[in-house]
Amino acid sequence: MYKPKDESDYYNRITLIKLQINASTMKTKLILIFAFSILYGLFELFLSRRQPGKKEISKSGDKGSIWVLTILITLGYWLSFMVAATKMGRIYYWNTLFLIGSALALTGLIIRVTSILKLKHHFTYTVTNVKNHELIETGLYKIIRHPGYLGQLIIFLGISTCLSNWLSILLTVIPVFLGYLYRMNVEEKFMAEQQGQKYIDYRERTKRLIPNVY
Repeated sequence: MYKPKDESDYYNRITLIKLQINASTMKTKLILIFAFSILYGLFELFLSRRQPGKKEISKSGDKGSIWVLTILITLGYWLSFMVAATKMGRIYYWNTLFLIGSALALTGLIIRVTSILKLKHHFTYTVTNVKNHELIETGLYKIIRHPGYLGQLIIFLGISTCLSNWLSILLTVIPVFLGYLYRMNVEEKFMAEQQGQKYIDYRERTKRLIPNVY
């Protein structure tokens, strides 16, 4: 049985125990963050495999945006986790930020899934025009043009927030946003070419990601 030599020894022992508990808790949360990231990646991979066949695609205009996105998302993930493993940029409110990040990731996932379900068979992983394509203007698409991308951005923001590191947040969000910015520019130009004035009018009365803002 441990018996402290004096009061100072007792408090040192308590501090050591607290540090060990915090380290164990941090390790568990990192495992949960990594597991969610893997599961979400598999979910997106599953979506990419459930694409319309070539016979259903009338025209493609992706211009490599899927590869730009993949590279920038991978880069953001790698940099954010690498920085999170160090003390550089660390924010010492681990439990609070983990809860906030988890809530953001769940919210983003709900928005992402809802937008995909609304599109149904019109959803494609690359910028393409399927046969008998219809412009969806209901649900979230009534107020913003890219709710699916908004959902993904919130997911990545949530994952990086869970890491409790402001540098990790920046290193994730900035490259991912730049990737989606390129994707949205490509997609909107392609849709205007394919849908004509109907899409141009839709673009004029809606915002890209944030209602009444952007």
